[in-house]
Order: sequence, then C-alpha cells, then structure tokens
Amino acid sequence: MSTGDNFEAAASSATTDVAHFDETGSGFVGKLHHALHVTPALVPLIVLVASIVVFGTLMGAKFFSPFALTLILQQVQIVGIVAAAQSLVILTAGIDLSVGAIAVISSVVMGQVTFRYGLPAEVAVVLGLAFGTLIGTVNGWLVAVMKLPPFIVTLGMWQIVLAANFLYSANETIRSQDIAAQAPLLQLLGTKFKLGGAVFTLGVIFMLLLVLVLSYVLKHTAWGRHVYAVGDDPDAAELSGVNVKRTIISVYAIAGLICGFAGWALIGRIGSVSPTSGQLLNIESITAVVIGGISLFGGRGSILGTFFGALIVGVFTLGLRLAGADAQWTFLLIGVLIIGAVAVDQWIRKVAA
Repeated sequence: MSTGDNFEAAASSATTDVAHFDETGSGFVGKLHHALHVTPALVPLIVLVASIVVFGTLMGAKFFSPFALTLILQQVQIVGIVAAAQSLVILTAGIDLSVGAIAVISSVVMGQVTFRYGLPAEVAVVLGLAFGTLIGTVNGWLVAVMKLPPFIVTLGMWQIVLAANFLYSANETIRSQDIAAQAPLLQLLGTKFKLGGAVFTLGVIFMLLLVLVLSYVLKHTAWGRHVYAVGDDPDAAELSGVNVKRTIISVYAIAGLICGFAGWALIGRIGSVSPTSGQLLNIESITAVVIGGISLFGGRGSILGTFFGALIVGVFTLGLRLAGADAQWTFLLIGVLIIGAVAVDQWIRKVAA
C-alpha cells in the first residue's frame, strides 16, 4: 500500500473515531449530563417531586392537604432564608459557618434594643439588620483582603458571635407575650393568613420573594455574573476586569444582611427572642445548599436549587413524622442525599472536564 493510501486510511479511521465520540455524547448519558450541567436545579427538583409522590402515595390525603403542604413551607422558611445567604457565599467557592449565629444575634439585638434601651421596634429592626450586615462585611474583608481561608474565618466568627450572643443577652429570653404587647413589629414575619385551606406566614412570602429576587440578580445582572466568575476562577475573573475583592466582600455583606432578616423571621416563627434558638442553622443551611445542587467548589448552581433542597428536607421531615417513623430516619436519609448530591456534582465536573 502506498504512503497516500496509508494517509487516507488513517484519516478515515480518525473521522470514524470522531463520529463515534459525537454519537456517544449525544446519547442518553450525554444528554443527561448536558441537562444537569446547564440546569443544576434539575436534580433536586426530580428528588423533590419523587419524594412528594412517594410520601403522598403512602400518606394519601393527609399529606396532600393544603395545610400539610404549606406547613412544610412554614417549617423551612428560616432555613430557606439562611440557605439563600449561604448559597451566595458558596457560589464564590467560600463557606460561612457563622450564618446561624449571625441570624440569632441579629434577633437578640432587635429584642434587647427594644426592651433594654426602650427604642422603637422600627429602630431595633434596622439596627439588627445593620449588625448582621456588619458581621458579614468583616467576614468578607478577612477573606478578600487578608486572604484568610473562609472556613477558618467563619469558624472563628461563629465562636465569637455565639459567645457575644450569650454575653450581650445575659442568656435572657424575651417572652412572646411581652413582645406581642409592646413590640408586635418584631413578630411581623410570623403573621399568618389563609388562602383557602392553606396557611401562609409573611416569613414564607419573604422567603419566596427572596429566592425570586436573588435568582434574577444572579442570572441577569453584572454583579451576579461576577459572583459566578469569582467562584469558577478568581484569577481569570481578575484578568477579565472583575473586582474580585469587592465582589467577595459584597457577597459576605449581603449574606449577613439576609441572615439579619432570618433573625427577624426567627422571632416571628418562635414568637420569642431566645439566644439559644437556631443553633443548627449553619449545618442546615449547608445541607440545603448541597442537596440543592450548588457545587462546593464554587461557580455552579442556583438559588432555586437551594430552595428545592430546603423543601426536600421539609418533605422528608413531615412525611416521616406523619408515617410515625423514628426521627433518626430523617437524619439518615438526609445524610444519604448529601453524599449523593456531592457524588453527582463530582460526576458532572469530571465529565465536563
């Protein structure tokens, strides 16, 4: 065979190999990977729908009643709000272990400013939100400017804020009756209203609006694109003109503000101001984020997925409770979902690479 014949045969073989690769990529697995890569919220949505179907089939009308379904929203409202803040941080490839403590101390500030110093509830709410924003800003400055690891910074801040929370409040709980009588504004987000057989709270409405607003901002604004760019590759983002330090500081500051709102909603949810409330919010928020499909490596995921992740936890909790199962089954199944979500994220990243 001549040299020209050999070249034509090699070219033909290469063409066949390329065509075979393209065909594999367009198969079911390739299409599935593409869908999951483009729409990270798809996995938690599928899990959410499947869990609703399973528990609905087992429980029947008891689970599908408007009251039961809206009860899930009421139960996850605080976690959903805090998880939205956590999502912003994790999208930048960071993590915030202090979110729960920030939410609680914001609520404590609101209560103490009103009942200890006698200031109007409106001023107390503003100061509580400002305090949460300030703590978040300090976290962002330490991460962006001082170049300290987010895990270490927020772990230390969690301890500091937790201690300050108990020291400032003197471990005092402000009772629901006192708040309702003197400062009902603090319980505003706990206000309930009915739509048919469904029962909503203003805190639930705030959570839904927050998810919608953040989804729009992340997808359709320059700041949102910068958040994803910083999480994906901060050096490349810097070279393309993104102010990485300012973006990171703003993310942590906004996360602190959102946690302040979570603290306000927490007062409405439990009725009182307690320094011991919300102790697991940091873990619960990370759980919702991971199950919701946001990559812990940053740069991929959506707030909508986090919302689905929080709802999944709520569906499992209510479904197992109605089934009379031991509460430990909830932790077991949620643990399986967390590991599964991380495995799916790794698979998507490996195939994409």
